[in-house]
Amino acid sequence: MYLNISDSSTANNKGSSGTLVHYLEKENRVLELENPERWFNQKHSDIEPYEARRTIDQNIAKLSKTDAKFFLINISPSQKEIAHLKACFGAEGAKTQLKAYAKKVMDEYARNFNREGINSSKDLIWFAKLENHRYYSYKDKEVKEGTKKRGELKAGDQMHVQVIVSRKDASNKIKLSPMNNSRGKNVEHSKKLGQFDRMKFKQSGETCFDKFFDFDRKLGDTFAYAKIQKNGTFEQRMQLSTLVQGSAVNTESRDLAVQLIKSVAEGTFLSTTTMLESVGKTAGDFMKILLAPVSQGVAIGGGSDGLPVKPKKKKKKKGQQQEQELQISR
Repeated sequence: MYLNISDSSTANNKGSSGTLVHYLEKENRVLELENPERWFNQKHSDIEPYEARRTIDQNIAKLSKTDAKFFLINISPSQKEIAHLKACFGAEGAKTQLKAYAKKVMDEYARNFNREGINSSKDLIWFAKLENHRYYSYKDKEVKEGTKKRGELKAGDQMHVQVIVSRKDASNKIKLSPMNNSRGKNVEHSKKLGQFDRMKFKQSGETCFDKFFDFDRKLGDTFAYAKIQKNGTFEQRMQLSTLVQGSAVNTESRDLAVQLIKSVAEGTFLSTTTMLESVGKTAGDFMKILLAPVSQGVAIGGGSDGLPVKPKKKKKKKGQQQEQELQISR
């Protein structure tokens, strides 16, 4: 599940929401659908675009010209997640269920601020629009290489939801910014803008999808796994990769991988020692678990510590090196 909150550079959110609302109506205009996709929120499912624009634009009490007035949230399920929804609910049912999921995402969005009086999507002003397609833009690699044209439809299931949410809460009194980075560390700042944690929000969206739709997410497809691969230490990346490979044939590998991934989801990186203690294992046990998949047909290369071994470069003999340097200088 891909969740992203656009800043002002992409949402142009310091003025009216009219331009963005008009843009998100593109499928209804271009495809001329008999049953156009309507806007929805936690209360209604047949909202007209002008209602969404007017409500967002009026909920801006005490915001200056340079303040953000709204934010754009992109809720994009993966191909596997869309396939799961269609298998369970059918093509039309999948759309209905994705809209229901979007409401749960907005509940998580509200709770993530840790603000008194902001407990669910009912405390926010927001409007969402389901889209069935994605289009190539000038930023895409294919367009730059000339293999695709700008505006051309992307292949595969591209169903997703775009949400415009007001900067102010439903009472038009409280400012809420998901772009702040205090995470509660700056008390005064948090009192004004909340304690929004974007990483925690992305993780909550994934967890919510899995529970809501009983989705069996593979370890290698989790947000925490991707986070470790991007931001974890070399040791953590290699240990996790090995554990994920072994999880298919070794339940202990899966348990340890889940422990490591869970620690990242909660905002911490467990050390190997802490992780072992949590499941009652020793360092020797850990190595046996890491190397166990090798005897069961899973190819995992590594040294005595379970990590990959870099090939050693052959050193040239001193005489040969001097001879080569003389030849180059001639």
